[in-house]
Amino acid sequence: MAGESRFTSIAGTIAQAQRDAERDDERRQDEHIDFKMVTFSLGGKDYAVDIMKVKEIAKFGNFTYVPNTMHFVRGVYNLRGEIISVIDLREMFGVPVPDEEKAQESGLIVRVDDHLLGVVVDSIDRVVGISSSEIQPPHPIFADVNIRYISGVVEHEDRLYIILDVERIFAREDGRVDSSGLESRAAPGIRGGAGATEATGTPARGDLAPSAGVSPDVSGAGQPSGDAGADQQAGAAASGSPAPGRPQPAAADTDVSFIGEALAAFNAFYPSPVNAGWLSRRSEEWKAERSRAGKDIQLRTEEDAAAFIQPYFSPYTEAFWGEDYLERVARTLPDDGALPGNLNVWNPGCGKGYETYSFAVLLRKTYPDKRIKIWASDIDLLSISTAPNLVFPAASVPEYYREYLVEGTNGFSFAQEIKELILFEYHDVLHENTVPEVGVILSRDLLSMLPQEAQYRVTADFSEKVGPGGIVIPGAQEALDALSGWRSVGGAVNAYTTVVPSSRSTT
Repeated sequence: MAGESRFTSIAGTIAQAQRDAERDDERRQDEHIDFKMVTFSLGGKDYAVDIMKVKEIAKFGNFTYVPNTMHFVRGVYNLRGEIISVIDLREMFGVPVPDEEKAQESGLIVRVDDHLLGVVVDSIDRVVGISSSEIQPPHPIFADVNIRYISGVVEHEDRLYIILDVERIFAREDGRVDSSGLESRAAPGIRGGAGATEATGTPARGDLAPSAGVSPDVSGAGQPSGDAGADQQAGAAASGSPAPGRPQPAAADTDVSFIGEALAAFNAFYPSPVNAGWLSRRSEEWKAERSRAGKDIQLRTEEDAAAFIQPYFSPYTEAFWGEDYLERVARTLPDDGALPGNLNVWNPGCGKGYETYSFAVLLRKTYPDKRIKIWASDIDLLSISTAPNLVFPAASVPEYYREYLVEGTNGFSFAQEIKELILFEYHDVLHENTVPEVGVILSRDLLSMLPQEAQYRVTADFSEKVGPGGIVIPGAQEALDALSGWRSVGGAVNAYTTVVPSSRSTT
C-alpha cells in the first residue's frame, strides 16, 4: 500500500507538472499575439483586415441608391444618424456574388483616415489573434484580388487568410480617401446628419415606432410624442410660423432646441424626455459660462459641443470605479432576498470593460452566495475583443479590487474567479438578444446616444428583461421616470424599477 501510495503521489506530481507546462506554453503563446484581425469570406476564400481598422460589424439593409456612381457602390446607409458610403467588395474585386437576395447583407464598418465606410462581404467569420511574425508577404496566386491591395497572408488553424490593406483599397493617388465619386454625385443634403435622413428618405437606424404597449409620452407633457411632434416643429421652423394648434416657443426653448440639434450632429447625443431635465439645466449653465466669456451660446464646432456635454457623463467613465462610487452603488442594489439565487445581469454599452469588471467585483462581494452571470456587450469591435484580456497597471486600481487581481508579464489582470462571471460579446442593443430575465441592468449613458425612438425601443426591452425586484441603473443624468412605466428607487445612485411587475413569472 505504501508503494502504491508513493506511485500515486509521483503520478499526481507528474500530471500537475504537465498541466503547469501546458499553461506556461499557452501563456507564452498568448504573449506573442500582437496582431488581431477580423476574418470574413469572399467568393469562397478567407480574408481578413486589421481589427484596428474596423469600427464594428454590421448588417446592412435599406440602402439608398445614388445614381451615376461606380457599379460596386451599393449606395448610402444611415449609421445612427451618420450617412456613410457602402462598397460591395465582391463587385469591386470581380468576385462572384451569390444569386440569392438577402434582406440584410453582412459587412464591416471600416475606418480610413477620418472617414467611415461600409463594405459588404459574403459572411463574417470571427476575430483571430496571431503573431505578426507569422504574416508572409503577399503573392498573386493566393487571391483573386490585385496584389497591391494585400498586406500579407497568414496560415492559422489550417486556414489561409489573405489580409487586405483597406487604406490602399480606398486611397486615391493623392493619398486621400476615395469615395468613388459618390459624394460629388449625391443629391443635396445627402452628406449631413439629420438633413441627410430627409434627403434620402431613409430613417436613422432605430428610428422606428415604439414597441406596442409602450408609451413614449413625457408624464404631464401634453405634446405630440416621438417624431410626429418633431416633424410638426420642424415644419413650423421652416415656415417661420408656429406649429398649428401650439403656442410659439419661448426664446429659451428655441435655444435649447438649437443646442440639442447641434449635439445630435456633433456628438450623436439625442435630446429626449430621458435627458430633457439635464439638457435644460446645462443650457442655463452654458449661457452663463458663455456670457462671462463674451461668446454666444450656439455650438458651432465639435470643441464647443464637447465642452457642453462633458458634465453629462457618469462618474468614472472609461475607468475603474472608485471606492466612493462603489459604495454608493452597493447601497442602491436590491437586498439579497429580493433577488433569485441565480443573479443575471445585463451590461449593454460596456465599452472596454472597466465598468463591467468594477461591477463584477462589487456583485461578488455584495452577493457572495449567489451564482452571478453578466452579459456585457458593445458595438465597438476593438473594445469588446480586448475586454476579456484587459491588462492594466496596479496603480490604476483601488485597494478594493486587490484580492481579485493577478500579476502577469505585462501588468495586472483580473483573476479567473471574476472573469468567469462575465460574457463579453459583440452586440447591438437595437437588435434581438438572448439575454434571459435579469436582476440588474447596467446601461450608464447609453440611452442618450441613441435616436429618440430607439430609446423607447430599448427601454421597452429593459422593461421586459428586468425581473421582479430588479433595477435598471442608467446614466447619472438619464431620468427613466420621465417615461411611463418607471419609478425611481431612491437610492444613492440614479436607479429605477418598473411600476408594474414583470409579466414573466419566476416560477
